[in-house]
Amino acid sequence: MWRLAGVPGELLPQPAARGADADLAKARAHWIDRDTVAWQVTPSAATAYALAYSRAGDIAYAGGELTGDLRIIRLVPDPAGLSAAQRARWPHLSGYAALKVDPRDAGRVRDALRGQVVAVERSASGALLAATGVQVPGVLDDLYAAAARAPLGPAWRGAVPSLAVWAPTAAKVELALYRDPAGGGRTVHEMRRDDATGVWSARGTPSWRDRYYTFLVTVYAPAAQKVVTNEVTDPYSVALAADGARSRLVDLAGRSLRPAGWDALRKPAAVPQHRASIYELHVRDFSAADATVPAAERGTYAAFTGDSAGMKELRSMAADGLTHVHLLPAFDFGSVPERRAGRTEPDCDLAALPPDSERQQQCVAATAAKDSFNWGYDPVHYTVPEGSYTADPDGPGRIRDFRAMVAGLNRAGLRVVMDVVYNHTLAAGQDPRSVLDRLVPGYYHRLLDDGSVATSTCCANTAPEHAMMGRLVVDSVVTWAREYKVDGFRFDLMGHHPKANILAVRAALDALTPARDGVDGRSIVLYGEGWNFGEVADGARFVQATQANMAGTGVGTFNDRLRDAVRGGTPFDADPRVQGLGSGLAGAPNDSPANGTDEQRRARLLHYHDLIKVGLAGNLREYRFTASSGREVTGGEVDYNGAPAGYTAAPGEAVTYVDAHDNETLFDALAYKLPPATPMADRVRMQTLSLATAILSQGTAFLHAGSERLRSKSLDRNSYDSGDWFNRLLWDCAAGNGFGGGLPPRADNEDKWPYARPLLADPALRPDCAAIGAARAGTGELLKIRASSPGFGLGSAAEVRRRLSFPVAGEVPGVITMHLDTTGLDPRWKSITVVFNATPQAQAPVLPGLRGAAVALHPVQAASADPVVRRSAFDAATGALTVPARTVAVFVRS
Repeated sequence: MWRLAGVPGELLPQPAARGADADLAKARAHWIDRDTVAWQVTPSAATAYALAYSRAGDIAYAGGELTGDLRIIRLVPDPAGLSAAQRARWPHLSGYAALKVDPRDAGRVRDALRGQVVAVERSASGALLAATGVQVPGVLDDLYAAAARAPLGPAWRGAVPSLAVWAPTAAKVELALYRDPAGGGRTVHEMRRDDATGVWSARGTPSWRDRYYTFLVTVYAPAAQKVVTNEVTDPYSVALAADGARSRLVDLAGRSLRPAGWDALRKPAAVPQHRASIYELHVRDFSAADATVPAAERGTYAAFTGDSAGMKELRSMAADGLTHVHLLPAFDFGSVPERRAGRTEPDCDLAALPPDSERQQQCVAATAAKDSFNWGYDPVHYTVPEGSYTADPDGPGRIRDFRAMVAGLNRAGLRVVMDVVYNHTLAAGQDPRSVLDRLVPGYYHRLLDDGSVATSTCCANTAPEHAMMGRLVVDSVVTWAREYKVDGFRFDLMGHHPKANILAVRAALDALTPARDGVDGRSIVLYGEGWNFGEVADGARFVQATQANMAGTGVGTFNDRLRDAVRGGTPFDADPRVQGLGSGLAGAPNDSPANGTDEQRRARLLHYHDLIKVGLAGNLREYRFTASSGREVTGGEVDYNGAPAGYTAAPGEAVTYVDAHDNETLFDALAYKLPPATPMADRVRMQTLSLATAILSQGTAFLHAGSERLRSKSLDRNSYDSGDWFNRLLWDCAAGNGFGGGLPPRADNEDKWPYARPLLADPALRPDCAAIGAARAGTGELLKIRASSPGFGLGSAAEVRRRLSFPVAGEVPGVITMHLDTTGLDPRWKSITVVFNATPQAQAPVLPGLRGAAVALHPVQAASADPVVRRSAFDAATGALTVPARTVAVFVRS
């Protein structure tokens, strides 16, 4: 055993070197602030640590040693490890060693970050033991905190433009200006760096207006393992050339970008989130199959400005009580060529093929990458309207047309929600479509422990927990609200955002005022997918914006509990025939063994009762009611797959739905689940009953476009790239509802083909105009009923607890009775009672409290086009409410 002079402890024998653990393509060390590197190593007296850096980006590993023109920042192990504050900020690094920057080398930190950085471990004798790349978001946020307040993107002072871009790790940034969208007439201009913020800026001249531009960024790119000069667009772009090839320098206040009447636009009255009813719609779906829209405008923003069949339907639904249209992604996304000449559509006669054929999906798949359709959940530029929805993707059309669409929907009586996707981008690394990562490599995306980009959301996950990515989210949302008069935002995979980021969005919107911004930010609704999964699950990296965590914030989350109880099972069942309250579990079992025995079906149905009651009450965590077990419970005590069913603190935080763009449409789910011989008239009734659970619930009611018309995607459960054919939204009932359009695309549905084939071939499952009309009428009546009384929009948990109850003891399985005490709230009625009868027989639940009262069928249903619901009756002597089979009846007490 040896001792080394000046070094405490013993120097243990060193094994013969076998080569270092050196993989510079990985990044296992984390530089979390200017003083600290976290690395999963075990410091000892026999090891030494440093950061090697090179502005030339030429550090490599060869022959057991690092090569290149490198310099050193010495690191000193901290025996205390990461501080409590650091562990709270970086919980996934809690077990890592803390290596502190030697104060003698602190002056080198900024210089090191503008090149390649490698973490190095050596033995006491100097032999290389390990080397890895370094993740730098933490230290960038620390050193350049002032950038959070610096101007970014294009700005105008009168007619004079300026540009600013954050690129703290770049060695040089230049501005390339172009005369035209194809790249002609290029000139290159110097940009000035602010060392305090890492922002590069340039001031232009009036001649720059409407010019196209890019940034030439010289930076070390870990994905390339060298210094590169990337030509990259502006992440703060407000206008683009087609396909995002270049940014365009425009003033959003410019006259040419405003449609007629834009400045004087009057919006429909604001609706609080707990009163909102929202219709989820895809821009292209809306008009692609609508022959009443001029051919050149089908599938574009312009289709929302005319008097087409689709617009007439939207106006009709607004008159019924619908308050918002939610548009699937309409920012710049990368999956559809923006110029029409660059697209290829299926060349088959799809309508002539058999309804259960494989050929439709084969034909659609052949052109899927180049056709006009995609959901659009693959962002490239967050704050520019998508160019494939306009005839002018290179010019002002995409901005002007988007604004005209908002105005058209507002004039139809509907406010507008945007679906926003800040949780990922289409690409990362050196991919030409990667904007953020080619500008500040390794910063904007969430990296795993080894430095690879997390992809749990299906694409390259962004990292809104990093200051400048979080700021980009806030700035982008505010731009859409202020410059495009958007009335709400739906966050895709919101659980991958920090809760703090979503609350920052809320605060920024709340600060917008009509006098200063032309927008009342407090009227803007916010909701999102609060799912909990991936590398951030269970708070692994930060407090997430998940369902339970958003309670008390006023931000809504989708309630999957009621959805599953109404439809049956989950969207991921191997057997799609698992039944729920709305799909036959109550008295109309199919022959699937997945539904279990009679006893198991009954037990599951009663548990579904509890989930639905919690959902009808706004999914409140503290709402108390008598469960199917006979025991009094709170919403939070009802089980949903091991999690609390109730999780909200206010009813407006629940977004209640039974179908959406994801998974099978409601009609298709019922096609799988109802017994095949179920008559179409009964299918319509079950469709309406299922929708009623969402529309008549407390909180935000959410409808998938076309569900009111029995919309089908021919059983496709994931139609994101299934073309216009499988995504048809048919306003002409003579064209059907889309069912029987062929077997759904193989990639996501082949395992369901054995179930799908006989259903698609059955002509009895294709509704006629009478069925579609009955469904539309039933949904309209439900919307009118929701809008008819403040009882369906109680604004607080206290009001829900005081006024909403489920008073029938010993309920018949499949029958749910909801009572609303509206005394002093509704000027017309003392109470409202809703009976959901999902059974195949008439039912007569008894409410003793209504005996002798003046109770009648709701006026909307008393005048209903549905003769069945008109047969609903009240017996004052007994308090019995008689409701026909498969019917939702609403009774009011004068």
